[in-house]
Amino acid sequence: MVRAAIARCRQVVERHAGYLTRLDAVLGDGDHGDNLVIGFRAVDELLAELPDETAPGELLRAVGHRLVATVGGASGPLYGTAFIEAGAEAGDAPTIPAVRVGALFRAASDGLARRGRCAVGDKTILDTLAPATASFGAALDRGWSAPNAFGAAAQAAARGMRSTRPLVARRGLAMRLGERAVGHLDPGAVSCLLLIRAIGSIGR
Repeated sequence: MVRAAIARCRQVVERHAGYLTRLDAVLGDGDHGDNLVIGFRAVDELLAELPDETAPGELLRAVGHRLVATVGGASGPLYGTAFIEAGAEAGDAPTIPAVRVGALFRAASDGLARRGRCAVGDKTILDTLAPATASFGAALDRGWSAPNAFGAAAQAAARGMRSTRPLVARRGLAMRLGERAVGHLDPGAVSCLLLIRAIGSIGR
């Protein structure tokens, strides 16, 4: 399941790379989509090297380290840290039950916030990931199935992503634009929504 979800991430990133790069051309270096494609293609190569019996936690940690090493810009360390922290939370368990997925979400979100020294409202990836994490956990607490919880998380992620449009950036290259960043979606927030939807589509 974890392998399939990560492979799906590459497919979605490749499909939307041009759009992500166009968004980043306004606020950043204009390479966000291209960088993610490079990273997730490298992850695909990694998956082919790892044995089928690799535990999910080890797999997530390895994916995180590969993203840190191959994705340029700020998104590599941020997404890489998210995967590494999720893998650390998973530990060496042979499977990840649905009730544990919320804890992995939380570890990923907290790790990304620490690495990026960012908070919700800073116009970053976290504006998408944090509400998705909260919504997923709340859905599980209500007894929802993991697929339905992912649906709720994706809706919250979409709202979080849209919330970046009116914000002034307080982190990253977009900070230099000041008020000119207002009216534009943060490319990292958009790619985070795409990844959450990709991961949630597995098993539906």
